[in-house]
Order: sequence, then structure tokens, then C-alpha cells
Amino acid sequence: MTTKTQPYGSYLTPCFEHATVVDAMRTGVVSCAADVPARTVAQIMATHHIHSVVVEGVDQDPVRGERLTWAVVSDMDLLRGARAGIDEMTAGDIAVTEPVTVEPSLPLDDAVRLMAEHDTAHLIVADRGRPVGILSTLDVASVVAWGRG
Repeated sequence: MTTKTQPYGSYLTPCFEHATVVDAMRTGVVSCAADVPARTVAQIMATHHIHSVVVEGVDQDPVRGERLTWAVVSDMDLLRGARAGIDEMTAGDIAVTEPVTVEPSLPLDDAVRLMAEHDTAHLIVADRGRPVGILSTLDVASVVAWGRG
């Protein structure tokens, strides 16, 4: 039996050359506190079928007061944690990669360049300093596959 595949992309998705981060990103973030057990982070990823979790924590800055900081636990961070004894670790312990943030209006080509430069598959999309979404390599692939004119 032969089946024909139909393109399922939106007619509203622009082509890669004209797309911005907001055209490709997933809105909303799954997050946890830095002190959440690493095993719980694994359960979050497995439950939601996602490859990254934003880790939120508050750094005390004696000059400026409190400021929000983020990190990302990627699937690869989780694998490294699993090999190092995950039961004694927290989300903050395994979130070892500095997160790369972009604004929603950034051209998608620039975001892809940042992914390559930082060797990361996920960017945090931030608007006015707050995470509002995630851009992954799979999101970019969707634009490449389905984007139009």
C-alpha cells in the first residue's frame, strides 16, 4: 500500500529567509526551581515529552538586591547527571550550560547562527527579561519544511 504525504504546515508560516523567532518558537516554558531533585526534572521531561526545562532561581546581589536568573537542563545535561549519580543532584546541579536567550523579533537565521555558535539545540525566548518560550532545532526544522513565500 502506498500513501501520499500531504504538507501540514500553516499557510501563515513564512519561509526560513523571512521568518523570525516568534514564527517558529513554542510559547510557554516548563520550569522548575533550582533545588528540585534531578530525578523530578527527568520525570517532568518524560511526562511532557520535552527535551529541556528552564531552571529558575534567585541570586542574591548585595548591590542590586535580588535578580532572577535562569539555566536550562537539556536532555544531554540529564544524561550526564544520570551517569554521575542523579539521586544526589538537583536541577541546579545538572543545569551546567549557560542559557542562550533571544528576543521574539530576532530573525530566525540569526537564532540558528547562535545555536551553532553555542552548540545548543534550545534557545530561551525572552521578552522584557522574562522567558516566554523555547526555540528548538525541531521548531526550526518545521519552518524549513513548511514555510512559504
